[in-house]
Amino acid sequence: MRDIADDLRGLLDRGTPFALATVIGARGSSPRPPGAAMAVAADGEAIGSISGGCVEGAVYGTAEQVLGGAGAVVETYGYSDDEAFAVGLTCGGTLEVLVAPADRELLGAWRSKVAADAPVALATVVGGPAPLGASLLVDAAGVTGSLGAEGLEVAVVDDARGMLAAGQTGSRHYGPQGQRRIDDVTVFVQSFTPPPRMLVFGATDFAAAVSRIGVFLGYRVTVCDARPVFATARRFPEAHEVVCDWPHRYLEGTEVDERTVMCVLTHDPKFDVPLLEVALRRPAAYIGAMGSRRTHEDRLRRLREVGLSEQEIARLHSPIGLDLGARTAEETAVSIAAEIVQNRWGGSGRPLAETSGTIHTGTGHEDARVADPVIA
Repeated sequence: MRDIADDLRGLLDRGTPFALATVIGARGSSPRPPGAAMAVAADGEAIGSISGGCVEGAVYGTAEQVLGGAGAVVETYGYSDDEAFAVGLTCGGTLEVLVAPADRELLGAWRSKVAADAPVALATVVGGPAPLGASLLVDAAGVTGSLGAEGLEVAVVDDARGMLAAGQTGSRHYGPQGQRRIDDVTVFVQSFTPPPRMLVFGATDFAAAVSRIGVFLGYRVTVCDARPVFATARRFPEAHEVVCDWPHRYLEGTEVDERTVMCVLTHDPKFDVPLLEVALRRPAAYIGAMGSRRTHEDRLRRLREVGLSEQEIARLHSPIGLDLGARTAEETAVSIAAEIVQNRWGGSGRPLAETSGTIHTGTGHEDARVADPVIA
């Protein structure tokens, strides 16, 4: 849903009524994860996608009915029957989709929070006796909206804050008054945390290409280099931030968490060894370093000499990237991005034509705990 936040601004600003279709459950080889959203306006405009094209037409028709006064509804789309021309997913998966009239005030507040990179959770009733589509916006400071029952709201707010702290999106079940051991009411909670960071060290052509693809993948990208003639915003217009400082010194003083990825593209020992000594002791999701195999072996020797353990060194992806036969800076950036995605989701890195079984893994059933996805 984060990917349509900017486009929703137009609908909100001009006062156009619209319906919001949200994926609340995904099973099997479904193309979009829970939380993917599509908005359909009363004037016919459609924003976003929930299936990559498989069921958008049917959802559009349902949204028109909702806008006509039919009320919120949950639809299930499964495998399509080609002989019966059924609406469904040709990929073989199943999507559950909530289509509901948009709460303009609540979504306006949500969009403001997301635009400011403020952590916020959106909790929506998707099943049971509580009003279908009723929503709460929850952050550390307060709550906006209503679910229609005080006890239910207390329980949902408590869970939503816990899920937000963990960056989780998924469904929770309650009794009508928030009872924990009753499954009458289903509430879908989406966590929106600030975008994960990509730290790119070394102001090179490769860094420019990596920063572009990092932004495309949804990272907040920082490029850092100690040389002022190279570390300029003009050379890296896509990056969110360009820092002129010694890489290791900058890294020591900047925020890093378990979602951060680091790409060390300096391949110069005076820069990358002090930097990696700091990086490999920080809680990053991915740390990769560019260089030839000879450079890699020399780098490992130097890292051992400065006291890094074998366990710490094992976190290093070097030489950086997957073996795609890349030659240009842009092709190399694709190979690096591919390794970052593979590392995040545990893919094999093999051609899909050589594999079998489910293509999309990790979406699970409706209660799956799915981290707020990087847009890919």
